[in-house]
Amino acid sequence: QVQLMESGGGLVQPGGSLRLSCVASGSIFSIEAMGWYRQAPGKQRELVATITRALTRNYADSVKGRFTISRDNAKNTVFLQMNSLKPEDTAVYYCKAAGVRHRNGAYSYTPTGDYWGQGTQVTVSS
Repeated sequence: QVQLMESGGGLVQPGGSLRLSCVASGSIFSIEAMGWYRQAPGKQRELVATITRALTRNYADSVKGRFTISRDNAKNTVFLQMNSLKPEDTAVYYCKAAGVRHRNGAYSYTPTGDYWGQGTQVTVSS
């Protein structure tokens, strides 16, 4: 079993910044991709940003230039630096680990698995 532990959400004013963190724990050999998704009330969950083991990044158009995703492969941790926040960024933000290879001693099990965090609330309001 793999668990994702999120932190950093909260209430900020428009134009402010927040930094979200997510640590994956458990019997993990490697994680192919980690990312952040968000879901506002009455809306579908949407991709915010993803980052692969090779540090290839992908962003939703709505956050390009404002958000930066990064990861520490050795610590199975992903971050989301959110700058110039807007009220429309208000949502529950979910961390995802995709393509997780599970540790089996010095090797790994197959197939891989995907895991989600419980979500952290981000509210942007005056």
